[in-house]
Amino acid sequence: MTQTTGTSSSSASPSPSSPSASPSPSLRSAAPAPGRPARVHRAWFVAAVTFVTIIGAAAFASLPGLLIEPLHEEFRWSRGTIGFAVSVNLALYGLTAPFAAALMDRFGIRRVVACALTVIALGSLLTVWMTAAWQLVLLWGVLVGLGSGSMALAFAATVTNRWFVARRGLVTGILTAAAASGQLIFLPLLSWLVEHHGWRPAAVTTALAALAAVPFVWLLLRDHPADVELAPYGGEFVPKPAPVPGAARRAVTVLFRAARTGPFWLLAGSFAICGASTNGLVKTHFVPAAHDHGMPMTAAAGLLAVIGVFDVIGTIASGWFTDRFESRRLLAVYYALRGISLLFLPMLLAPSVHPPMLFFIVFYGLDWVATVPPTIALCREHYGADSAIVFGWVLASHQIGAAAIAFAGGLVRDVFGAYDVVWYASGALCAVAALMALVIRRPGGDGALPAPEASAARGAGA
Repeated sequence: MTQTTGTSSSSASPSPSSPSASPSPSLRSAAPAPGRPARVHRAWFVAAVTFVTIIGAAAFASLPGLLIEPLHEEFRWSRGTIGFAVSVNLALYGLTAPFAAALMDRFGIRRVVACALTVIALGSLLTVWMTAAWQLVLLWGVLVGLGSGSMALAFAATVTNRWFVARRGLVTGILTAAAASGQLIFLPLLSWLVEHHGWRPAAVTTALAALAAVPFVWLLLRDHPADVELAPYGGEFVPKPAPVPGAARRAVTVLFRAARTGPFWLLAGSFAICGASTNGLVKTHFVPAAHDHGMPMTAAAGLLAVIGVFDVIGTIASGWFTDRFESRRLLAVYYALRGISLLFLPMLLAPSVHPPMLFFIVFYGLDWVATVPPTIALCREHYGADSAIVFGWVLASHQIGAAAIAFAGGLVRDVFGAYDVVWYASGALCAVAALMALVIRRPGGDGALPAPEASAARGAGA
């Protein structure tokens, strides 16, 4: 496909005050003149800023698994209590996402994301002075959960839908991989800080990382291609839609509409299992589980960071596959392979890192967030202009599943003294998710609900 880019209107378009000031689609999507080097489309710079922002915010997601043992030792809180705070964080992360997508339509991406990063920094920083378990739930659970929910994958989906027509699957994969890149950057550093200086410097580091991303968002991010008089990458010029009032009402309305369709429940159910088998289980409990088997915390955190390396590769590859293969079949393969790997994990945990464990890390890492690009693609195919908000609700189910396992994992460890039960249960659930993905109907089937024209008009750029 020949890629077209937007061009400057300074000499080709009427003045802004003229009646025909709206940029011409033909001008906005015209190719560069022969012999003239093509400029990089502004959409790629927006994607780069989004990538850096998600990396900066990813520090907070790297910390919960490292906090369980230090908080248990210092405050004598049970692992179930600490797991409950993490579960509140994960649940709010998901439940906030659909409202954040609607708020981005109402107030703009920059404002919502900048506020979210500030709330994350505040919640993380204040944990330094906490003395009671309810404060952990309030600060790390509620504040960081609300802020991180506004920085959820709905942010990446909104940016991709507005700024890209071509290469959407690839860009979705790259932006999804940003969280894994942040994990790769921050996990070794945070685990070293926790082991040598305690958990408080690590909490301060996550706060500073979130604050450092705010200037990038405010100065470089733009809400819509029309803000800089460009067409989205690979598409025709679309005027910026008016702000959509009633963000909360719209998010709930979209939920009720989507909930009357079969694909929504299959996507939500399978994605709940996805969250349970990744964020809720491995990201939260892998480090303490490995520590139970005698592995040093820094070594276990290093293995999670290696998962992040292969997560980047796997997610970008998944985005590439999503542009070329049927999303339902991709999801089924991803869930089946993940389930198989989790069934073998209890046999691989040991005091030291050995080749079979490294094989698991590589295999599981390639699959960690590979499910996101095809899930976003299926939301887009079935729900059109409302797809970002629908995906926000699907992501909410992902985080509810993660929250349930984060809490259950801590309880299982307190009761049985080991995590084996949750590894096996999660592996079995992944097999169920693979079957759910296969029975999702194709767009336009009886189970799908096309977005109404009015909704499409409101969200043309969303």
